[in-house]
Formats: sequence, C-alpha cells, structure tokens
Amino acid sequence: MAENQGLLGSGWSMVGRNKRYIAWFYLLNLTLAEYGTSAFRSQAHAILDHSLQSDRLLHGFSMGVLAEMFARPEFGPMSASTMPATYFAVLFFVATALFLPGVLQGYASTYRLPREDFFRTCGRNLWRFIRLMIVTGIVMGIVAGALFGIRAALLKAADESTNELLPVYLSFASLFVIFLVMSVLRIWFDLAQADVVLSDQRAVRKSIGAGFRHTWRGLGRLLASYLVTTIVAAIVLVAGLWVWMKFVPPASVMGAFVVSQLILLLLLIPRFWQRGVAVTYYLQNMMQPIVVESFTSVTVVAPAASELASAPVIPSVPPETQAS
Repeated sequence: MAENQGLLGSGWSMVGRNKRYIAWFYLLNLTLAEYGTSAFRSQAHAILDHSLQSDRLLHGFSMGVLAEMFARPEFGPMSASTMPATYFAVLFFVATALFLPGVLQGYASTYRLPREDFFRTCGRNLWRFIRLMIVTGIVMGIVAGALFGIRAALLKAADESTNELLPVYLSFASLFVIFLVMSVLRIWFDLAQADVVLSDQRAVRKSIGAGFRHTWRGLGRLLASYLVTTIVAAIVLVAGLWVWMKFVPPASVMGAFVVSQLILLLLLIPRFWQRGVAVTYYLQNMMQPIVVESFTSVTVVAPAASELASAPVIPSVPPETQAS
C-alpha cells in the first residue's frame, strides 16, 4: 500500500486503520489535564463561589477580575497551581515517549497490531525515544532562539526605515520562514523516530543522521505533505473557534467544554497524519532491503551402468560370522 499511494494518501490510510490510537491519546491528555488543573480549580472555587465578581467571568472575560483573584491572599501562591500542571506536563512527555513507538509500529504493520506486540515495542524503545526527544528539544530550542533573535534584529532595523509598511511585511515574512524551518526540523526528527522503531536501531545518533539525510532528499514531498496537514489543522481550529463564538452562549459551561474538547480531539488527527506520512516515507525510501541468501543446487549424477558393473563387489558377512 505504501508503494502504490502517495505520502498523504498512505498516511491517511494508516490513520484510518488505527483510529483507536487517537482516541487513547486524547483520553490520556484529558486525564492528565484534569489532574494538572485540579489545584487551580480548587483555589478558584474557594474564591469565586463566594464572590459576585464571578459573574463577570461567567458571562464574559475580565482581566481585572482575574488579576484581582490572583492577588488575593486566600488564593495562595501561584506555585501551588502551576507546579502540578508542570508535573503532569512532564508526565505526558514521558507517556508520549512510552506509547508513540507502538503507534509507529502499528502504522507500519499491515495487520492489527496485537496488544502484546504494541507494549513490547513501547518498552523496547522507551529509553531511545527519551534520548531522541531530548535531542529534539535542544536542537529546536537553539534554532528557534536564533531565528527569533534574527527576526527581532531585522524588525529593529526596519523600524528605522522610511517605508512604513516594511516592518509589517518583514514581520509576516520572517514568521513564515521560521514556520518553514521548524517544519523541516519536525520532519527530520519524525523520520528519526520512525527509523529508531522500525529498524530497531539502538544507536539513536544513526537514526538522527539517517533522518537528516532523507529529509533533504525528499524535502519537497515531505514539506508539501506537512504543509497540507498544517493547513487542515488551521482550518479545524478556525472553524471550531467560530462555532464556539457563534453558537455557544457565554454562560453555557457544558457547551464550551464539549466544543473545546471536540476541537482538541480533531487537532490530534493532523499530527497523527504527519506520523503516517513519516512512516510511509520510511517504508518507501529508508527501509533496508532484506537480503535472502540463495543456495546453489547440487546436482547428483548417478553412476553409469558400465561403472557399476566394473566396480568390485564386497561380499556381505553374516552377523554370526562377525560375532565369532
């Protein structure tokens, strides 16, 4: 299938065959978010449940009311609400490193991956994925910091220009360039993750090198596929926000919860689609061919009848004679 379809088509087929992975990751994200925000929710309830100012947050949003709530002594220190969120964010990072190898293995399989094989793949690649994600964070952080620093310097120089529209054009152009560069880095490390899992590569540096080489070899196809999935994600986000603002009343907590969670669930699909694109590219271009050694056939030549006739005849000795 990966050979007969394009990157987008084959990646979408992988997502369609493994929809359960999206559902499980959404439930994992929702559960950790529930525990991560529980401390802030308790602090907010203790104040807003006994204040008439809560109406200004229920039927709209008031930054003044929110800032006043943070400043009240009974709200407590900000670390009491931010630290649990940080801990569970790190836990989600570890959970992603744990379960994502099984997802990639399931995408590459032509059958429904058994539960035992899924968790076996997850356990075997956990430490590899943690190392790979650490390298990914370091590289992306350095590159993003350098690009935003260059952007700030260019905008500062453009402000001194006599052209009033130059800073605006330069701002949007620089953001687009940063987006393209970060997309290329994401492609690079997505291919490295696929190589780590599907080739069972213990040396993470080799997978990083292979992902870098193939990113530049197939940059046009890969970048176009990732841009399409990103545009789909942007359409989902804009449409979801429009539905929220148009049809959900400000006082409808349940309506806001349902629409927001539906948006988050749909936003997972483009990201998993990108994983399918990376696995498809790996299967088409990066997978090492399996070499099967062929053994030469041995021809057994029967002796001719004349050779059998001239061969000496060895008389058989009865067992009784041998024993004596």
